[in-house]
Amino acid sequence: MAVGVGRFDLHWPDSRRLAGVGYGMTGLPDPALPWETPQRRDGARRGAVEWWHDAVCYQVYLRSFADGNGDGIGDLAGLRRRLPYLSELGVDAVWVNPWYPSPMVDGGYDVSDYRNIDPLFGSLPEARALIEEIHALGLRILIDLVPNHTSSQHPWFGEALAGGPGCVERDRFVFRPGRGPGGGLPPNNWRSVFGGSAWTRVVEPDGMQEWYLHLFAPEQPDLNWNNAEVRREFESVLRFWFDHGVDGIRIDVAHAMSKAPGLPDLGPADIELIGSAAHPGHPHWDREGVHEIFRGWRAVADSYSEPRVFVAEACARNPERLSRYVRSGELHTAFNFDYLTTPWRAEHMRTAIDSSLTTMGAVGAPATWVLSNHDVVRHLTRYGRPQSKSQVHDLADHLLAGPFDLELGTRRARAAALLTLALPGCAYLYQGEELGLWEVEDLPDEALQDPIWQRSGHTYRGRDGCRVPMPWSGDTPPFGFSPDHAGSDPWLPQPREWNRLTVQVQQGDERSMLELYRRALRIRRAHPALGSGSLLWDPTAGPGVLSFTRPPGFQCIVNFRPDPLRLPEHGGVLLSSVPLDSGRLPGDAAVWLTR
Repeated sequence: MAVGVGRFDLHWPDSRRLAGVGYGMTGLPDPALPWETPQRRDGARRGAVEWWHDAVCYQVYLRSFADGNGDGIGDLAGLRRRLPYLSELGVDAVWVNPWYPSPMVDGGYDVSDYRNIDPLFGSLPEARALIEEIHALGLRILIDLVPNHTSSQHPWFGEALAGGPGCVERDRFVFRPGRGPGGGLPPNNWRSVFGGSAWTRVVEPDGMQEWYLHLFAPEQPDLNWNNAEVRREFESVLRFWFDHGVDGIRIDVAHAMSKAPGLPDLGPADIELIGSAAHPGHPHWDREGVHEIFRGWRAVADSYSEPRVFVAEACARNPERLSRYVRSGELHTAFNFDYLTTPWRAEHMRTAIDSSLTTMGAVGAPATWVLSNHDVVRHLTRYGRPQSKSQVHDLADHLLAGPFDLELGTRRARAAALLTLALPGCAYLYQGEELGLWEVEDLPDEALQDPIWQRSGHTYRGRDGCRVPMPWSGDTPPFGFSPDHAGSDPWLPQPREWNRLTVQVQQGDERSMLELYRRALRIRRAHPALGSGSLLWDPTAGPGVLSFTRPPGFQCIVNFRPDPLRLPEHGGVLLSSVPLDSGRLPGDAAVWLTR
């Protein structure tokens, strides 16, 4: 199923040059490929295919990437210092999680000022310098925008509280009188994603009681997107950052901004699935009203000489519903949570891939592929446990699945990387996956900072385990995350066992996860079959095997079975996730072939 055209009008070299190449080698001559040019990251190189159709974007969770000033928290100075690493890795773009002023109740997703940088991370001039440096390396930059809610410390919310019931300032948010005697009960039965009621009561000086809506923490009041001032404000925020040179924006909780008129109660099935949009007619997830908002945003993006792009974090009940966000005139791409939460099973992966390519292709949008992010258990850990037959990403669910096998998880994660980077469309990498980082499941209780931990009464440990700071160098924590003689420890403790996963250790080791990613990304950029294009499944592949070809001359085979698989006739081996065994692909492994 085609979702675009081949990226380059170039010829792949004689496959005899690549014959016999296997694990531990790129199969590509150094120092430069004859068909590579210094402009290969220039979006104009793709002709009719826009850069975002096949880009590989690296997610930087800013507070955990690199600490430049020694306070134990990642910042812009640390990111700027590590930009050469990202360039050498071979990605096309960098996505930075929220960097705005914030009380940090929810890791910066509670924004108090959308036009500035939190001093914890740096300053607006530093952000401008970062944008220029990213562009100088031939990369793009996307930033996060949080439009469903603000921080309770945003000036607007302070004005809403001061203005009292009925004031125009409260109409920017969702205030309602309570139910029951004296209005002492919440306006409806909606539940917070972080646990507890989605309503918090405000008692006025005259004793009157109103409640405000927060689908997340009480410190994150929901905005009222029926309010024209709210819509104008965010279109102005878009222009502010686009004018500063930002190439695109990732939209947080894009499926939540429209609420049903009258705010009706959740049905019994919806109450059981608090964070899901699994049922039609949900009163606050994936409603039709969001599409009008995004059509207005698309007009803003398209008004620039080089149009800016959007990627939606949208949870929809099926791929067809998700594709509605990326129809013509709306957003450009949307994260593929269906693929992310799929267990390591061939038939499940095939279904997720097919449905994504079909539904996205039907509206002319590229599919996106992602294995991990800052909200879910790292995929190496997910794959290192017995695999369910349903989609799960919560740490508690994975802990119940059985013991974690690090070797198995690592093996499957290597194969998953090659599968993901071989698929048509764009891909997102989460910082540290290229190092083979696992989920840190044994963080001390006192170290946990995710609001889910507090709001759940210390029953759900939350997302901190996938947010532990990156290991860069050295034998002991902080592993180069902070500068030498830093004044503070990293904001979350790092496992001592990560001393074998640092960038310093893996650099140049052909067996390492880091070098596997570097080779895969270099081949992906160079090979005309990869990125945008078509995919054809091999009908002869047996159970437990995924095999597909991509013209011209590329084949990917993934063996999900425990027993080795004999490879078909081929011109050469471009890359293998593990050493091949006398022409056989071992279990839980993947290989790229020339045809």
